[in-house]
Amino acid sequence: MKILYAIQGTGNGHVSRAREIIPILKKYGELDILISGTQADVNLDEEIKYQFKGFGFDFGTKGGIDYRGSFRKADFSQLIKDIRNLPVKDYDLVINDFEPVTAWSCKLRGKKSVALSHQSAFLSPKTPIISGIHLGAIILKNYAPATDKVGFHFERYDDFIRTPVIRSEIRNLKPENLGHYTVYLPAYSDEFILKKLSKHPGQKFQVFSKHTREDYSQENVEVYKVNNKKFNQSLAKSEGLLTGGGFEGPAEALFLGKKLLCVPMFHQYEQQCNALAAEKMGATVIWSEKEFDQKLNHWLKNAEPIQVNFPDETEEVIKNLIEKYS
Repeated sequence: MKILYAIQGTGNGHVSRAREIIPILKKYGELDILISGTQADVNLDEEIKYQFKGFGFDFGTKGGIDYRGSFRKADFSQLIKDIRNLPVKDYDLVINDFEPVTAWSCKLRGKKSVALSHQSAFLSPKTPIISGIHLGAIILKNYAPATDKVGFHFERYDDFIRTPVIRSEIRNLKPENLGHYTVYLPAYSDEFILKKLSKHPGQKFQVFSKHTREDYSQENVEVYKVNNKKFNQSLAKSEGLLTGGGFEGPAEALFLGKKLLCVPMFHQYEQQCNALAAEKMGATVIWSEKEFDQKLNHWLKNAEPIQVNFPDETEEVIKNLIEKYS
């Protein structure tokens, strides 16, 4: 069986999930891997068959997406060329984690494909979403179309939604509380984060930054370049996680029984919806910059750890897909 697994490379969650899924897929046939996008800080230690620029959105430094920079960097003529030239017909099974080149290539050729992603969960009307009409909802539904879907979310809101893929390296950690807080806010500058954290001199923070090339310390804050192993150890030994509105990071914090504070990027529909779902599970959410100081202070002093048992379902999910399409 020839399998193509396509991964979105914007953000760390897709690549982190892929590291858990790839060894299972290899049990069932000849696997080729495709990745597009360039924003991930987590490496994929696998041979990549296809590497595309694709189209993704860059993080800014003021709490949102750098739309101007994202479109300036985009190469739409190359994107169309890649969609047309990708030989998806050569594969028995095409699995897509929110990756647009493969998705649209399959759609163009009438090729069946499976969306295996967190974003697929938003195709259910039962999944928590923020109110109103949002461009982000349209993007989620059309960015990477597929003929079949398996979604991942904090809860099984629908019959095609499963709980998060928690990496083995996280499952094997032994959590403890050494009193510091782990921080990962890639959409904010180091200057902004340090200014906020310095108001709490009695607390210790370990910040993982996309914006520094060197590790350094400032008063009660240690700042590190993004490093997967260091981050995992920091999170396992922390009192809590202060992070954005992503999915995998908050899910891992919930699994490890940590306090959780989410700061979703503004005007980023998916992160806003993730934060809403996390809030329903007991997490604290900072919805606007004007409430940052008050919410952070309250969280540090009053929030309680949250423990969620996410069962290991990854092997079962992949086995079901193989049986369906073999």
